[in-house]
Amino acid sequence: MTLHFRALAEQAAEDGVISAQEVLELRRAAWPDGKIDPDEAEAIFVLNDHIGEPTQEWSDFFVEALVEFLVNGTAPRGHISEENANWLIERVSHDGKVDTLTELELLVRALERAESAPEALRAFVLQQIEREVLTGEGPTRAGGAFEPGCITSAECTMIRRTIFAAGGDRPAAVSQREAEMLFRLKDATLGASNTPDWERLFVQGVANYLQSWNGAKGISRERASELEAFMDDRSTYVGRFFGRMAKVDTGNFVRALREVGFGRKQPGRDIDGEAMRDHAVTEAENLWLQARIDADDQVDALEKALLKFLAES
Repeated sequence: MTLHFRALAEQAAEDGVISAQEVLELRRAAWPDGKIDPDEAEAIFVLNDHIGEPTQEWSDFFVEALVEFLVNGTAPRGHISEENANWLIERVSHDGKVDTLTELELLVRALERAESAPEALRAFVLQQIEREVLTGEGPTRAGGAFEPGCITSAECTMIRRTIFAAGGDRPAAVSQREAEMLFRLKDATLGASNTPDWERLFVQGVANYLQSWNGAKGISRERASELEAFMDDRSTYVGRFFGRMAKVDTGNFVRALREVGFGRKQPGRDIDGEAMRDHAVTEAENLWLQARIDADDQVDALEKALLKFLAES
């Protein structure tokens, strides 16, 4: 952290307010090298705790800077580490809950940007939203007159973004735990004045868990670390080979490799077949679904919509 950044942060924290010009100066001081280091990330959070009325400029900077730190601050880039995920959870939940919409946006945006993230982080975000729905208290309810036990448009949007985020145990797909959360929210909000988007999200979310293609999983942080270390290791034969090839005209060499079969397309996975098999609802998935539908001895309107969708898809 530069001395200039520290001075700017300390001055703003002392005032309890921050101007658009001060935010611009912080941007310039924080990103001369395109990185946010741990000390700067901590200082940004401390500053956020002291600002009485955050401006839009500050909220934008807060989210952008910390997402950059969380997603790209440790190797391999693009993957949120366990350490950073635990730091973030601890930083936003001193009292066990997320207090501001800006902090909730930070959590969701980090999951969207990351190629992978610890499942605990995604679970934490969904726990916060579920708690807000059930209690009627939290950042998504600020300034609203909604009662506990209903789902707002803001909550519906946050749930959708989180369960379909890239970072998680099923990237861009809904897990069983998340589908079960959707059922809990459905049961808790039946007959309430929910946002019109809720039925669509419930149907799409549960159907995605039952029918999505498992073969689309992204690379894990551990595997990305292994690959990055391998490509950086120029002491290996392959590393030295690629190092030499980067310095020469490879046209004739590549043509020679192709003549002996290197790089030709080999028989691969039956992607269409895998997708079709995963799309079909298995016996185990059907039993899971029936158990949830039978739990209250009735088939409600959202469950009927889900069954209709599954039957037609």
